[in-house]
Amino acid sequence: MPSYEVVERKIDEIEAELKGLGRWGGRPPDSAFENMGPFGMKTMAPEQWIQWVLIPRVREIIETKGEFPSTSEVSVWAVRNFDGDEDAGRLCMLLAQFDCLF
Repeated sequence: MPSYEVVERKIDEIEAELKGLGRWGGRPPDSAFENMGPFGMKTMAPEQWIQWVLIPRVREIIETKGEFPSTSEVSVWAVRNFDGDEDAGRLCMLLAQFDCLF
């Protein structure tokens, strides 16, 4: 398993990339967490799920010194969801690097 510090640096990079793309929202969408489905696909845009679910969950694990999942496949989902979005290439690369930590 990776160290908490390594994971925190990667999640910081992912957050910075979302902000740099102008895709960091001010508050979560109303009712987005109810029946959101896998990766929030029923109620959120991909960048919203990253901001409001993935990043907070990873930060919670780091803060509580919890256990990371044994695997991650966020980048596979991201590549599918950002297909055709020329600006999302670096974001997908960072998510692939995140997956490789596990």
